[in-house]
Amino acid sequence: MNTEAIRKKIEELKRLAENSDFDLGEEIGALETKIRAGSENEAAWRRVELARHPDRPSALDYIERVFEGFVELHGDRLFGDDPAIIGGLAFFDGRPVTVIANQKGRTLKENMFRNHGMGNPEGYRKALRLAKQAEKFHRPVITLVDTAGAYPGIGSEERGVGEAIARNLRDFSQLKTPVICVIIGEGGSGGALGICVGDKIYMLENAVYSVISPEGFASILLHDSAKAKEAAAMLRMTSGDLLGFGIINGVIPEPEGGAQNDPGLTAERIKEAIARDIDYLCRRSPAVLVRYRNQKIRKFGRYTG
Repeated sequence: MNTEAIRKKIEELKRLAENSDFDLGEEIGALETKIRAGSENEAAWRRVELARHPDRPSALDYIERVFEGFVELHGDRLFGDDPAIIGGLAFFDGRPVTVIANQKGRTLKENMFRNHGMGNPEGYRKALRLAKQAEKFHRPVITLVDTAGAYPGIGSEERGVGEAIARNLRDFSQLKTPVICVIIGEGGSGGALGICVGDKIYMLENAVYSVISPEGFASILLHDSAKAKEAAAMLRMTSGDLLGFGIINGVIPEPEGGAQNDPGLTAERIKEAIARDIDYLCRRSPAVLVRYRNQKIRKFGRYTG
């Protein structure tokens, strides 16, 4: 039964209650709850659609607008290079920084080359190599997260993608230099976490961040992949949800209708968010950064109700 049909049913029950002695409050309340649930499902799914929008700006679009003089570095020094995870040196308002990001493609050819932004183990090892290099030279690390997850292919598993992500989680948490993370689209599972351990974590308004995709959740736990909209609301994966849970530090507003409608304005707002934190974080001692970063991580999922 769709929302309009439910509303008509509520009106019928209200008229029946008015013209009789029947108490239909419980039935009416149940239908109104169903409408509210449907609205929540639609709102959450709308955010998922915007996070996946084919015209949504990619990491390279933001790097071009937020940073100056970006020079990409390649390879993990173990296996090869991974175009799905990019990284390199740049300047942010004159300050040298290291930028690491998931990079999706826009055309079929680009997506095949970038593997839809799903990193292989060499991508995560490259990210860690660049982060360690940044630590050595006291450069802040800024990551832009946009992936449905790490690549689950046979080669990726054979080369140790799980170990690579686990090592990143451990070593990024101990990195003795500031780390600022911005989720610009999809923040999916360990693939996102591999470059999303930081002192400050922000999400664009229409980005999503979750341990699993709505389709995966619906298939496994709801036993019906068609219930992805319902799963999206149940996962509490939107920027507002994550801010309420204390997982992220702030939400970066997008232009009406999504970042694709004004990439320049969205980039400017990302730049403002980074600028608010970077000087303060750079003034703190490395030991203090690591201590507070780890305290924040250990609070995730703690129930205080």
